[in-house]
Amino acid sequence: MYYEQQINRNNFEFFIYEAFALKQFDWVVSTEILEEYAEKLCEFYSEPTADYVLDMLCNANNTIFAEPYYQWDLITIDQDDNKFSNLALSVNAHCLVTYDKHFDIFKTLDFPKLNVLNPKQFKRLLE
Repeated sequence: MYYEQQINRNNFEFFIYEAFALKQFDWVVSTEILEEYAEKLCEFYSEPTADYVLDMLCNANNTIFAEPYYQWDLITIDQDDNKFSNLALSVNAHCLVTYDKHFDIFKTLDFPKLNVLNPKQFKRLLE
């Protein structure tokens, strides 16, 4: 497919798309997270490619749509990151995958617990 070819398959993180397509994990999203994905995808790819990725994500049966029921707002360095941790905590996610160091705060907390993995760690978990 044309749009798929525009996604750089040489990036290490491409395995996440492949694993998701193979239903190796569920991806949890909220309205606010989908809006950020749309914004970031358009920054890196063309709008049609961003639309393709979002369409794939929104129509997959291993996508879980949820909204955070409590706003923990534990990340003070970049408040915008809280949308991800708030949702992960609300759905009791097994892990949150990111390279973002702002989420390191969860390594220092006894409660609430959130397992934050970088993509390399996530790949090992899937294997």
